[in-house]
Amino acid sequence: MPPLPLILASTSPFRRELLARLALPFDVCAPEVDEAAQPGEAAPDLVRRLAEAKARAGAVHFPEGLVIGSDQVAVLEGEILGKPGSHARAHEQLGRLAGNSVTFHTGLCLYNAVSERVQADVVPFRVHFRELSAEQIERYLEKEQPYNCAGSFKSEGLGITLFRALEGEDPTALIGLPLIRLTDMLLAEGVPLP
Repeated sequence: MPPLPLILASTSPFRRELLARLALPFDVCAPEVDEAAQPGEAAPDLVRRLAEAKARAGAVHFPEGLVIGSDQVAVLEGEILGKPGSHARAHEQLGRLAGNSVTFHTGLCLYNAVSERVQADVVPFRVHFRELSAEQIERYLEKEQPYNCAGSFKSEGLGITLFRALEGEDPTALIGLPLIRLTDMLLAEGVPLP
């Protein structure tokens, strides 16, 4: 029996680029999911729930697929930081991150729509920021405009200059799709890798 088609339930170009690294054919769909946190919901619980919800939403369109869902938030001093959405909010976020450490929680789910098997996990990654002046932040934002990125930076680009250290098992988790953990999940579904 041929493997089930692989589906990425995400509109993120960053996740699409990451998944392409595995050299597997895949389709993409836009999951319709309310991403609001539930009252008192911890960041790891939130991203795990949303990753599974996105995978299940994608399975509605691909009922015979292996559907990948993912979600990510950044946490600074217990507060969840979302995508900034604007220059002013990105400047404020990076000002708060300067000299501090932030933990990114990336939820990942692989949902087999045929067997209804769910594999879900949360992969943490910690980023330690340099001290940054307002001028450094402004120059960075003008060059990269990371307004749709949790934490207001792109680690795969010029954002790397903002860090003094990275800490975690899977650097792709920081970008939004933990490929090491996803590989484990795909292998468990019989997908031949590499």
